[in-house]
Amino acid sequence: MSVQATARIVADGTALPVLTGDGPLALRRTRTRGTGLHVTVVGAMSAPLGGDRLAIDAEVRAGTRLTVGSAAATISLPGRDGAAAHYDVGLRVGDDAVLHWLPEQLVAAHGSTLRMHTRVELAATARLVLREEQILGRHGEEPGTLVTRLTVHRAGRPLLDGELAFGPGAPDGWDGPAVLGGHRAVGQLLVVDPDFADKPPRPGMRGPNTAVSPLAGPSALVTAVAPDARELRAVLDSALDELVPGIRHG
Repeated sequence: MSVQATARIVADGTALPVLTGDGPLALRRTRTRGTGLHVTVVGAMSAPLGGDRLAIDAEVRAGTRLTVGSAAATISLPGRDGAAAHYDVGLRVGDDAVLHWLPEQLVAAHGSTLRMHTRVELAATARLVLREEQILGRHGEEPGTLVTRLTVHRAGRPLLDGELAFGPGAPDGWDGPAVLGGHRAVGQLLVVDPDFADKPPRPGMRGPNTAVSPLAGPSALVTAVAPDARELRAVLDSALDELVPGIRHG
């Protein structure tokens, strides 16, 4: 039996007036070092399974700082009838607000099919750090099918709209030298910061499998591939330290 579940977060100043989740999506306010509000997504059951429809909606109101992480990796698993699972994330960040969206990895287990779409709406003075990490298959297994799309608007104008597809049924060449080159971990890091308007990040490669690309706006996109989740996290953390110094230590 498939599951439909939605979790909602509203962050306003020092309060979380809305913090609700159902089904496999449990939300917990957590205390960590650093400033602002912190929320952790805790998986209450195995999900997403084929046929499930999950969603998270987060609003960060003006002047508020919010960090959202997850307690463990999300594993996409096959359902009984082969149907795809869907996972939608909606993020809205107000003026002078800051959102750090830093979930753990998404693992596409063999036989699964997951379609994920993350939509972000940013005010003109909002700041965003968004990390996505996809692991294609658990240890020693072939990957499932994974299609992810990231759509970002800033001040009502398009900033980024990109889609990645991997695994069985994806367009030919997804595992070829021009895309993954045999790697099984892929990630991207999006940083939006009004300060980049005056001092944009330096574009180019950061090692053999990591690239930094300034976008047409005060933002930069880091893309990386790696043989495993541990190495992928290391290269993305290194890029984050370069783009936002001190973020992981404050």
